[in-house]
Amino acid sequence: MLDTAGFPTALASDSTTPARLQRRTTTKAKGSKRKIRIAFVITRADAVGGASIHVRDMARMLLSCGHTACVFLGGEGAVTEALKVAGVPYQVVHGLVRNVAPKQDLRAVFRLRKALAAFEPDLVSTHTSKAGVIGRLAAWSLGIPALYTPHCWSFVDGFPGARLYLWAERLVRPFGRRTIMVSEAERRDGIRHRVGPSDHFVTVHNGMPDITPDLRAEPGKQGPRIVMVGRFEQQKDHETLLLALARLKHLCWSLDLVGDGPLRKTAEELARSLGLLPRVVFHGYRKDVSSILSKAQIFALITNWEGFPRSIIEAMRAGLPIVASDVGGNAESVQDGVNGLVVRKRDAAAVAKALACLIQDTELRVRMGAAGRDAYEREFTLERMVHKTAEVWSSVLGHEVQLPVAVPVSAAAPAAAVQAN
Repeated sequence: MLDTAGFPTALASDSTTPARLQRRTTTKAKGSKRKIRIAFVITRADAVGGASIHVRDMARMLLSCGHTACVFLGGEGAVTEALKVAGVPYQVVHGLVRNVAPKQDLRAVFRLRKALAAFEPDLVSTHTSKAGVIGRLAAWSLGIPALYTPHCWSFVDGFPGARLYLWAERLVRPFGRRTIMVSEAERRDGIRHRVGPSDHFVTVHNGMPDITPDLRAEPGKQGPRIVMVGRFEQQKDHETLLLALARLKHLCWSLDLVGDGPLRKTAEELARSLGLLPRVVFHGYRKDVSSILSKAQIFALITNWEGFPRSIIEAMRAGLPIVASDVGGNAESVQDGVNGLVVRKRDAAAVAKALACLIQDTELRVRMGAAGRDAYEREFTLERMVHKTAEVWSSVLGHEVQLPVAVPVSAAAPAAAVQAN
């Protein structure tokens, strides 16, 4: 069966669908309710990031209300440890790797296909570009409907191999039912780059479980601590942040950098050469990010590209004012002049001006921090994200997916350090 673009449709006809999977994918009458089985597919197991936290929270929510969920990923590591702590079952699919490796990728499609056939899901939810390609192909071959969440398009400016990823996104898009975008900016980019028609995309902003009151920050404290959470890779622009702070040596501040990665030593050498040590502390990978944010007064996310970073939501949840680069969906969570300041990409002077403004104005920090907390409660809770995602699931499955009305703070799995948004 072909769609209007001449590609195979996402769901194979019953004549080619295994009988046991037909039973799972048969559409029920509108309004009927039942328990569902969802397979989540991601690649990276070595570094906890926005996609893996998203999957963990969604799977845990499903399990908590009697549904069945399992995460399929490419190895063992920090991600599988986080899944174990959260009580989320997972299965390793060897060959499901992040980097492009055609022969290995083809083998991964067949291995994942076999694993999915054994699990018999009603729906396959794929996350990040590589898992999106392999997961949608494997699901389509079994006649299982699939969804895709990029979390950040891999064809954005500055992303290595951007053109290759764009063609891959266009080619594989018809094998999935819908693509869930984490920001409106990302949705517009998908349409503008002709990845698919506008009605194929739906935006669901990221959301996170709440924290206990003792983890709220006090942005009005003097001698402000600035925090940035992010893996030391090309995506994050630690260089511009450090160059900006080199202009503010006359002011009172300290900087906590949370995260690890291949470019950490380069950033440490730059901080040393700029004379910023010991005011800049490199914490490495941390599991207690919420605790670190509770002791901060300003949050910064200076980056080259983004989808809709969860680290900003963490900062808003803590009640911190934010300085963020104007990339991806950052301006959809950080309202310039309301709960933070949005600055031009790779502009050290603009970052320095924004930080100086917050460092010197205690009342502004308090006001913006409170506005951020209010915005989190209105728009970026885990409950809101889950229920909006469930609406997409329901539309694809043809019946309502029942979920709880609210998620108690105590029911949320502990947050892990966001190493790569």
